[in-house]
Amino acid sequence: MTSIHQAALYDSDERFLAVALPFVYDGLAKGEPVLVSTTPANLELLGDALGRDGRRVDYAEAAFLGRRPVQRTTAFHRYWRRRGPEAPYGGHVRVISEPVWTGRAPGDVRVWQRMESIQNLLLEGTNVWMICPYDTRVLDAGLIATARRTHPSLSEDGRTSVFCPEYTDPADFVRECDAVPLPSPPEEAVTRYVETLPTLRSFVSDQATFFGLSRDRSTLLAVAVNEVAGHLDPPVTVHLWERFGAIVCQVHRAGGGLTDPLAGFVPPSPTAGPGDGLWIARQLCDRLDIHHDADGCTVQVHVPSSRAEELRQSRKY
Repeated sequence: MTSIHQAALYDSDERFLAVALPFVYDGLAKGEPVLVSTTPANLELLGDALGRDGRRVDYAEAAFLGRRPVQRTTAFHRYWRRRGPEAPYGGHVRVISEPVWTGRAPGDVRVWQRMESIQNLLLEGTNVWMICPYDTRVLDAGLIATARRTHPSLSEDGRTSVFCPEYTDPADFVRECDAVPLPSPPEEAVTRYVETLPTLRSFVSDQATFFGLSRDRSTLLAVAVNEVAGHLDPPVTVHLWERFGAIVCQVHRAGGGLTDPLAGFVPPSPTAGPGDGLWIARQLCDRLDIHHDADGCTVQVHVPSSRAEELRQSRKY
C-alpha cells in the first residue's frame, strides 16, 4: 500500500462534506484509522453530519497540532506510527489535514507551503492517505494555485483522484522557496564571525539576554542556533537583532548549504541521523527560514521577544 497526498478545493460547507464524509465513512467501513484536523467550524460541521459515527474518528483543531510546520508533520508521523499497525492489510491510515492559512505573513505562508511540498517525501514508505482541504472562499488565488503544485492530485469526492499537471517535484519546489531573498539585517544588528560552536553559543546567549530574553529562553535560542551552525559547519557569520515581536538570529555560511529538503522534518530515531539537530532547532523556534545563493547559505531563526505577552503570562504560573 502506497501513500496518497491530495488537495481538496471547496467553496461551501456542502462541498467540504462532499469530500470529507465519503472519505471518513469508507475508512470506518474498512476498519482504517481516521484523523481529522481542520477548523473548529468544519469539525462541528463534520461531527453533526457523522452523528454517533463521529465517536470512532480521531480529531484535532488545526491549530492544536502546532504553530510550526515541523510540529504538524511530527504529529502526523507519530499518529501513523501509533495507529498504522491497526490498519487492515492493504489498508490506509486516513488523515484530513487543513492547516491554518489566513492571517499569516508572506514569509510564514512560504514556510507552510514548503512543508506541504515536503509532505510528499515524508509520506513515502507509509500507508497514509492524506487529503488537505483548501477553502476557496477565504484563500487567495495564489495560494490555491500553489496547492496544485504541492499536491500530486486533487480529490473531489473523497474517493477518486484527479491528476494535477501543475505538480512540482518537491526538490524543485524547495529550491524555489530557498531562492527567495531573506530580509537583510538592520544596521543596529550585532555581528560576529565565529569559528567554533562554543563561541557561537556564548555570543548568542549573551546577546539574547541583552535584548531582554530570560536566561532560559536565551539558552534555548543559543541551542537552536548551535544546531543550525553545526549543520552548516563553522566558520559562520552571525547577526542578531530585535524586530517587532521577535528576536532574529541569522547564520551565514560561505559556500555549502542545506541540500536535503527533509533535513529537520524527520523526527529523531534511537539511531542518530544527519537532520536531528535541525529538527531540534525547528522545535525551539517559531520560524526557520533558509536562503541559498551564489554566496552560500543563510538561515534565519525567529523566537518571540521579551515583549511577547504569552511569555510574560507563562511566568506567572
